[in-house]
Amino acid sequence: MSVVDFARFVDELATQSGQAILPFFRAAFATEDKAKGAAAFDPVTEADRAGEAVMRQLIKRSFPDHGILGEEFGSEHEDAEYVWVLDPIDGTRGFIAGLPIWGTLIGLTRGGVPCYGLMNQPFTGERFFGDGEAAHYKGPHGSRRLRTRRKGDIAEAILHTTDPRLFGEGTNRQAYDRVERAVRLSRYGADCYAYAMLAAGHIDLVVEAELKPYDIVAMIPVIEGAGGIVTTWEGESAAKGGRIVAAGDKRLHEAALALLNG
Repeated sequence: MSVVDFARFVDELATQSGQAILPFFRAAFATEDKAKGAAAFDPVTEADRAGEAVMRQLIKRSFPDHGILGEEFGSEHEDAEYVWVLDPIDGTRGFIAGLPIWGTLIGLTRGGVPCYGLMNQPFTGERFFGDGEAAHYKGPHGSRRLRTRRKGDIAEAILHTTDPRLFGEGTNRQAYDRVERAVRLSRYGADCYAYAMLAAGHIDLVVEAELKPYDIVAMIPVIEGAGGIVTTWEGESAAKGGRIVAAGDKRLHEAALALLNG
């Protein structure tokens, strides 16, 4: 397929999944706990499953040789050269609380390397997308190129994490606390929307732990295309998830790594 066709296809994935998900937002729907009694509540809804099912159907019809890795329905042909990595609702906790700080993550890897990503927020009508070389925004107020904020001093940085309690009470939490004490401002609870705000130049750092590939793959080309950097705490590829740190500036990333591994 040509570049134009590909762009249209990804837009269609976003549009169709959004149409499947939105009827459930701020409405009555069933919620299950995937953690099944574990300490951390890990919700899944009918909307999650409906959104992923639509995307899988479209991908299989247009790219039958591609693999798929999704949060709700697992993996198919994960050894394929191209693999779609899907999270229909990243931020389900916010979704069930009626908060618009969630998004649909659509990522594509080639040979295991993220090469394209899109975050769609259908309620606000915003899309953030990139290919590692450039990143863009489309929304109610028009379109623009995404660029991270160049801020190298960690004492002036804005930090985000989904919830400090997700780090547990051990060394991961201690490492995160070192970073939080060093920054100017920290905020919680936005899930994938925080990465979008980092790419847009509003947040400087995002630090997380225990992420799955479908939580981060789509945002890697967006952040990198906007001029940022995202790795594991060890400074390695974030494509497989794990403990993740994203920064809008290389100097800030290095400072955060030093504190995380202190």
